Amino acid sequence: MKKIIKLVLAVSLVVAGLAALVWTLNVRDEVDVKAPMATAGASDSLIARGAYLARAGNCMTCHTARGGQSYAGGRGIATPFGTVFTSNLTPDDKTGIGTWSSAHFWRAMHNGRSKSGRLLYPAFPYPSYTQVTREDSDAIFAYLNSLPAVAQPNRPHELRFPYQSQAALAVWRALYFKPGVYEPDTRRSADWNRGAYLVKGLGHCSACHTARNVMGASDEGVDLAGGLIPMQNWYAPSLASSREAGVGEWDREHIVSLLKNGVSPRASATGPMAEVVLHSTQYLSDDDLGAMALFLKELAAAPSASGTAPASGTPAIPGARGAKLYELHCAQCHGDKGQGVPRAYPALAGNRAVTMTSGVNLVQIVLNGGYAPATAGNPRPFGMPPFVLVLGDSEIAAVLTHIRGSWGNQASEITPIEVNRMRANQGR
Repeated sequence: MKKIIKLVLAVSLVVAGLAALVWTLNVRDEVDVKAPMATAGASDSLIARGAYLARAGNCMTCHTARGGQSYAGGRGIATPFGTVFTSNLTPDDKTGIGTWSSAHFWRAMHNGRSKSGRLLYPAFPYPSYTQVTREDSDAIFAYLNSLPAVAQPNRPHELRFPYQSQAALAVWRALYFKPGVYEPDTRRSADWNRGAYLVKGLGHCSACHTARNVMGASDEGVDLAGGLIPMQNWYAPSLASSREAGVGEWDREHIVSLLKNGVSPRASATGPMAEVVLHSTQYLSDDDLGAMALFLKELAAAPSASGTAPASGTPAIPGARGAKLYELHCAQCHGDKGQGVPRAYPALAGNRAVTMTSGVNLVQIVLNGGYAPATAGNPRPFGMPPFVLVLGDSEIAAVLTHIRGSWGNQASEITPIEVNRMRANQGR
């Protein structure tokens, strides 16, 4: 019976998808894809601007396979529906974008369609990139066309039925995607609008910091309010809540330092955010980082943001076992009172990364280690070694429960089952 129900749902999805696909493909594009190539003889300044914007969008990270050539694609992005492989963005005529026009590229950024008109999967974050201006899109395209051409065929996606079909993708787009460009808020300053554009558009921060529904679409009702990153098992904390990663009370220079150096007097970047700083935000200008800081400060200071994150539940009760494990493995760096060492090891007492409702990041760091990115402003960051082969599930749960319930911290306990689940998901 369950198989019949699944089959009926799949057939219904395909039928609906075909209807949506016909509608989608007949909707007039907002771009002229017959426009001539716009990058012939592109100026050095345009290419340099495009290189900067590509950094801001963190394009190379996804479009470069480990050990592969820059922008040649082939990196697998795991999703709940299968694996999507990134495409070749070098100007190779057969396997890259060598025969594309700037209008084709703009359509991909703005409308989520390839040169042929095929619908692109939103692992390419066009729901955010649709806000990118045509001028910025053309600059990025000019930069990509200045790169060496790499002949590397694109690898087919490995998605389960029916998600691999254009019909299913058309249904998704009809439900969750609407093209549009960033509209400046005339009530706000130019700096605030620049920050909003970078955070919500080119920087696509909501791709991680916004919860997703069962169909993989971001929940616009809780934009930047935090969410579990699918398949990575890291929690991207809310940027709108002072209980998580909101920076409403931070000094602006501390926010800039975190984005530029990966560390600041208030926090350090680890996990997926460390990769963002390493490959993207450390290269942005102080003006742009300051604009992002202004937007994030006001986002977190909004009246509706104060209740974004719920309380952490029943406070953990530290046990003797956890205290002993902390003394043995943690106190040397983090201090016997969780006070940490300035500019080296973070304090654990009063650390909201410790007291957040979700404890998955803490488990990840204990299992796999925690490292800030190596940046020009912090070239030799201190780090924490992995304990995946040192501590068992019950030991990790005990020491984390001790940390979340000591020195004034009042977060809920971590259970061995939670740790075991995270350990079992490593590498998936």
